[in-house]
Amino acid sequence: MEVAEIEALFTRTDGSFAFARWGRPVCPVVFGVDDATLAVVKGAIEATCELAGHEMGDMDAELGSNLMMFFFNDWAELLEVPGMARLVPDLAPLVAKLEKVDANQYRFFRFDAAGAIKACFVFLRMDAHLSAVPAQTLALSQIVQSMVLWSDGAFQDRSALMVVGEQTILRPDIAALLRAAYDPVLPAAAQDASHALRLAARIGVSQ
Repeated sequence: MEVAEIEALFTRTDGSFAFARWGRPVCPVVFGVDDATLAVVKGAIEATCELAGHEMGDMDAELGSNLMMFFFNDWAELLEVPGMARLVPDLAPLVAKLEKVDANQYRFFRFDAAGAIKACFVFLRMDAHLSAVPAQTLALSQIVQSMVLWSDGAFQDRSALMVVGEQTILRPDIAALLRAAYDPVLPAAAQDASHALRLAARIGVSQ
């Protein structure tokens, strides 16, 4: 992967560069799915954390669960979840905005004092499109997008996943970038585009 490609994945549409990875173990909880789907989602989280070399835990000391995934049928359901308004700022205006644009997914991150990810909330409105996506594919896609702070335009033109035979896997270049992002020699957060050079260098070292 070229440096320019890496930089583009973390450059937002307003031109700013922003990179962040988790600074603590990922402690997930999943709402709105049956046991079979829950196993698939947690399996995808475990596999992605293992790939990145990052720890997965059962309980975060500050937040309890810090990766929360919600599957539902209508955005308005979020307004009825007890305590949700405390977790997500300006929840009612956000729901109205998501309804207006007919969105089917939204991710919200919270960061610690060092800029590292300390929590991520994933909201999936299971419309016809998402309902048609196999559970494993949907879970892997969402977890990859929750492991680092990608740009708001990342993966719009090309998915982070690829199909090999009958199996959907993470693209090798994205897998290598994810491993590099969690290299302990690199900072957990960066706002300068030169960080793309450092990521490219760590990919080279790992290969």
